[in-house]
Amino acid sequence: MNTLLALDTATEACSAALLHQGRVLHRFEVIPRMHAVRLLPMIEELLDEAGIKMRDIDALVFGRGPGAFTGVRIATGMVQGLAFALNKPVIDISNLAALAQRAAREHQAENVCAAIDARMDEVYWGCYQLRAGVMHLVGEECVSAPEKVTLARGMGLPEGAGTGWQYAERLGVRVERSWPQMLPDARDLLTLAAPRWASGDVLDAADAQPVYLRDKVATPRSVG
Repeated sequence: MNTLLALDTATEACSAALLHQGRVLHRFEVIPRMHAVRLLPMIEELLDEAGIKMRDIDALVFGRGPGAFTGVRIATGMVQGLAFALNKPVIDISNLAALAQRAAREHQAENVCAAIDARMDEVYWGCYQLRAGVMHLVGEECVSAPEKVTLARGMGLPEGAGTGWQYAERLGVRVERSWPQMLPDARDLLTLAAPRWASGDVLDAADAQPVYLRDKVATPRSVG
């Protein structure tokens, strides 16, 4: 069995999750501006709980964004440094996809419009559909004013996940229900990373980069 370590710091939440011998161990804390302090201790706690060493990890997974600029850089930098040191591959996962996957895990959602508050009166957003237990992007991930959020073609009646849904009255999409307090969780990064790992769709450490939709450097993937 493979061992994967996932890290996410793109929002107010700081989380880490470890898949080892088919079991998922995790840590999740909402600690704004404390991610850099807490992330490494979280990793050490998970390794101790699993009874393994860092060298036993097969691949590193991280939330690549979109999200807070500094937060996204923390997880990216940590994963990149570990991957270089251990000579391990990396899997990058969208934080919007992670939100959609969490909605599926906790609420059995199948069509999700994920949105994260991007500040400056904008939201990061994307539409996802559940297929074979994994959320897949429909269309593209975008950043825009809340009024410009639109439903991707082929989507059924969606549900809303993420802090962008605090602007529900302004969003251009109507949903059956929404969870505006929902934040990405590293456990869901593991679920999204599983098919990537199985197919060999991984990155070298040097290619582990954050995604900032505002800077137009996002390259949408069908998964994560």
